[in-house]
Amino acid sequence: MNWLCEFFKSSYTQMLEEENARLKAENRALLNSLLGTAGFPPVETGEAAKPAGLTRIRKRSWPQVQAMRESEAGKG
Repeated sequence: MNWLCEFFKSSYTQMLEEENARLKAENRALLNSLLGTAGFPPVETGEAAKPAGLTRIRKRSWPQVQAMRESEAGKG
C-alpha cells in the first residue's frame, strides 16, 4: 500500500512541475508581448521558450507607425 501512495505522490508532483513550466512560459510570452508593444527588446532566457514550428512576427511601435505614415504622406 505504501508504494501505491509513493506512485501517486510522484505523478502528482510531476503534474505540478509541468503546470509550473507551462505557466512560466505563458508569463514570459505575455511579458515579452507587453515589452514589445512598449518598444523594448524581449526578455531572453537560456531555456527554449518558443514552441517548435512558430515564427516570431515583428510588430512596429507607435512611433514607428507614425513615422511611416508621415513619410508615406510626404511622398503622395
